Parts: sequence; structure tokens; C-alpha cells
Amino acid sequence: MLATELLAARASNGKLTDPAPEGEERARILADALRAPDHGAVRPWTILTVEGEARAKLGELFARALRASDPEATEEQVTRLAGKPLRAPLIFVVAASVRAHPKAPEIEQVLSAGAVAHGLLLSLQARGYAGFWRTGPMAYSDVVKEGLGLAPSDHIVAFLYAGTPSVAPPAMPRPTPADVTRPWTGA
Repeated sequence: MLATELLAARASNGKLTDPAPEGEERARILADALRAPDHGAVRPWTILTVEGEARAKLGELFARALRASDPEATEEQVTRLAGKPLRAPLIFVVAASVRAHPKAPEIEQVLSAGAVAHGLLLSLQARGYAGFWRTGPMAYSDVVKEGLGLAPSDHIVAFLYAGTPSVAPPAMPRPTPADVTRPWTGA
């Protein structure tokens, strides 16, 4: 598949099943994603892989974080959130571990980690897999960061769910270039 075809066809797919990429194929997907732009060669990326029984443990961590942030959360809300990591056979947790750098401010390091997550999605799709990117309150929870071994200053930019698509991705309306661009002709 040509890169232009891949970019034109890229779509999230939340209907995932086994298998997830493993071994050398997973290593290649990760290596592809690490080609992300990185001003100053800071390499601020941390990527955790969550699979098997660890997905249920991530769900337990989510439940603990919800209870800590919202003591009024219902048991139904807690149970629903705890089940989310079971939606796919593999989750990549992509974080920016920001470091002080004279040429690469924090925002650039966070954007670089976002580019890694996008690279993962593209590389997954190029190899016949699929994925979808989620954040939500758990990405900003200090309880979750601590449970994952991340620093409070780290930024979780994606819980990227990955696996084999069980159905075609849904058609989503996309903006046209004209919808989001405008000429700038000077001040």
C-alpha cells in the first residue's frame, strides 16, 4: 500500500479481536512509530504494552482512580470503566516523559508523543490490524499514572487499543481541506 493510500484510508476501528501483533511484527510497528518528529532528539516517549491478564489489572486501576476522583460514582459506572481495557487484545499506553531541553519545549515533546501514537495507528493499519485512540479522564489521573509507573509530570497522550478488525471501520465524515485551511496574506 502506498503511503498516500494509507493516509487517505486511515480510520479508527473499535471492533477488535485477536490476534494482536506479536514478536518481530510488533517490534517493526513500534520501530515505525519511533520515526516521529522529535525536535532536539529528546526522545520523550514512553510506551507501555498491556495485554492478557494485565488488561484486567488496568481495568482495576481505572476503577480505583474513578473511586478516588468521584466517591459518588455508581457501581455500574465503576464496572463499565473497569471493562474498557478488555475491548482489544493489546493496548499501547503512549506517554510523553517531558525533559527540560533548551530547544524542545514541553508542548513539542507532547506533540512528538502524539506523533508516535499516530505512527502506531498507521503502522497497525498498514499491516492489516486496526486500532483506536482514547484518552479521557484516566489519561489525566495521577492514580493511573502512578499505577503505570509514570511520573505525575508525564502526559498520557493515548490509550491506543489494537488488534485485528472484526468488521470494517464505520464511515466517518471527514473535513475537506477547504474546511480547515485559509490563506494568510500578511499582517
